[in-house]
Amino acid sequence: MDLYTLLLFIPACLALNLAPGPNNLLSISNATRFGFRAACVAGFGRLLAFAGMIALAASGLAVVLHASETLFYAIKVAGAVYLFWLAWQLWHAAPGTDSTAAGGVAIGLARLARQEFLVAAGNPKAILIFTAFLPQFVEPGRPMAPQFALLGSLFLVLELAAIAVYAAIGSRLRHWFARPRGRELFNRGCAGLLSGAAVGLLLARRGSAS
Repeated sequence: MDLYTLLLFIPACLALNLAPGPNNLLSISNATRFGFRAACVAGFGRLLAFAGMIALAASGLAVVLHASETLFYAIKVAGAVYLFWLAWQLWHAAPGTDSTAAGGVAIGLARLARQEFLVAAGNPKAILIFTAFLPQFVEPGRPMAPQFALLGSLFLVLELAAIAVYAAIGSRLRHWFARPRGRELFNRGCAGLLSGAAVGLLLARRGSAS
């Protein structure tokens, strides 16, 4: 893979990483409620899900998702239901107890990372994006596996940068919504956006992922 291809891939990939979506919204919400570090650590749950999707795309198993309409819609509905569940939790969250959630810091971070993982894994459009986006930068005449490994690694690094950007935004907002009433309004605003993302996921079709 030559330098020119990488110079084309990096800005296109970064634009994809920075695009607003359920996971980036979750990073903002987590940073506002629990702080910048917690949101960044939780983001590794998302990276784990994306790494698995990249591996599926590289192995060709993602073709099954393209071919199976039933599987696509099953994953889509499960992802939308989970987003609605997160929205319900945010809507009813007690604004004064976010930073001292029961179970301690370690359990809290594990829970946030699990949320990030499930939101990413519950979006079948993500794996379709990998199967449509990454192959555009793969040179057919060269071994495929090393190229997918390089492109996938770069994607994950840029995704980590996107997590940090959205977590930083959330940290800024944390000072604006420090009062319980302000935090309650923010939580409910995020709940509304997550519900909207769930509706969008339900309306998505396989062809729209490309």
